[in-house]
Amino acid sequence: MPHLIGINRRHALQRAGCGAGLLGLSTLLQDEGLLASPAESEDLNPLVARQPHFPARAKRIIWIFVNGGPSPVDTWNYRPELTKWNGKSIREFDDGFEDTTGFFRNAVGNLMQSPFRFEPQGECGLMVPEIFPHLGRHADRLAVIRSGYTESNNHSPALFAMNTGMPRMGFPCVGSWVTYGLGSESANLPAFVVMSDPKGRGLPKGHAANWSAGFLPGVFQGTWLKPEGAPVSNLQRPQDQTAESQRSNLDLLRRLNTLHQQQHSQDSELAARIESFELAWRMQSSAPEALDLSQEPQHIQELYGIGDERCDHFARQCLTARRLVERGVRFVQIYSGGMENQRSWDGHSDIEGNHRQFAGETDQPVAGLLSDLAESGMLDDTLVVWCGEFGRLPIAQTGNKPGRDHNPHHLVAWLAGGGVRGGITWGNSDEIGYKSVEDRVHLNDLHATILHLLGLHHEQLTYRYNGRRFRLTDVAGEVIHELIS
Repeated sequence: MPHLIGINRRHALQRAGCGAGLLGLSTLLQDEGLLASPAESEDLNPLVARQPHFPARAKRIIWIFVNGGPSPVDTWNYRPELTKWNGKSIREFDDGFEDTTGFFRNAVGNLMQSPFRFEPQGECGLMVPEIFPHLGRHADRLAVIRSGYTESNNHSPALFAMNTGMPRMGFPCVGSWVTYGLGSESANLPAFVVMSDPKGRGLPKGHAANWSAGFLPGVFQGTWLKPEGAPVSNLQRPQDQTAESQRSNLDLLRRLNTLHQQQHSQDSELAARIESFELAWRMQSSAPEALDLSQEPQHIQELYGIGDERCDHFARQCLTARRLVERGVRFVQIYSGGMENQRSWDGHSDIEGNHRQFAGETDQPVAGLLSDLAESGMLDDTLVVWCGEFGRLPIAQTGNKPGRDHNPHHLVAWLAGGGVRGGITWGNSDEIGYKSVEDRVHLNDLHATILHLLGLHHEQLTYRYNGRRFRLTDVAGEVIHELIS
């Protein structure tokens, strides 16, 4: 009897034995945490959806990045004692202030109370400033962190730190780590999308380094949607090509790239480039529909504030974010304000006018996003994050219209949805909002908590680079379990 497909009895036994042995070996490697993750496997699409380390509370994230540094005492950390200290020198409160001041040390004024009126909102009684009338209605959904801190008092390193865990360029951002760990639920849209301020050059300092994949394969970097013109370049098929001819060209390109990849199996970037070509092909049909806000009912557009000149641009981005995540996009980050055009929450002068303006641009759109997600049931497994790169000092930065200088010692953030306990505050600052002192939350702790809500253990989500295992939280980070429902 001839051998079937060229395999004799001896070869069959050898292959069966190796197969059984490899099954046992893979189990041992998995138990020891040494088995390569799917994202490291060259045999799989690096963006294929993967199971988390443990059951997740959230499946996706929308991060509202408040670019420039919002003032805690003028937003989410009501400090009535600051009124009593108004006009006094901060050195009466803290004689070590000289060594820990902000960025413009030659413009240090006295302590300055908030120009905004605060009122309790919701059953939880959260004190909310008058500049957030719409978000105040969601007080019982918010978990407010009032004890955050970081190390840098300069925008660029502080932005990198909040986005990547490190105060310098070259490291993967949160969105890249999340998509590396979980992949994407959409085959036709990017896993990670970024939107920036559309007014002028509204990019954050450091530009694309804030949504870079760093040393992770390039397929995990954020896709930036241009705020003006076509959101994605070259999204339309060339007029001289049919769908069939373009598909044929891509198939040939894929075969050639795959042959090259087999000769250079250690080049993970090549696999990422191959997948990027395929994703671009699929996006030609899916992205225009996902980004078409005219499909939304009028009452939904009005809910977000579309049509209101003050907040229309941010309303469109928030509604776009909802349309993207409901189509499987894993991580969306929206920047309020930018630094390149000096249009941000960086209120060195006229803190009242600055924060009133940017709160007015974002309050209704973000509140509309929370309402829309809640009504559809998506808020249960969508985590919404509101945070900037650092806070601001409780003293006045001198000038015709006083502002506030940078302050890395105290920042605020809030989380909503995605398994978060609503209607609570965590941690506290001193009585004037100068330093976080009670249950302090470092940005590594915030990152660890975000990953935990997604079902990812921050110490196990690692990537080997330059001879060591890196992770988002480096060698620190504690999950704030009290924020989790």
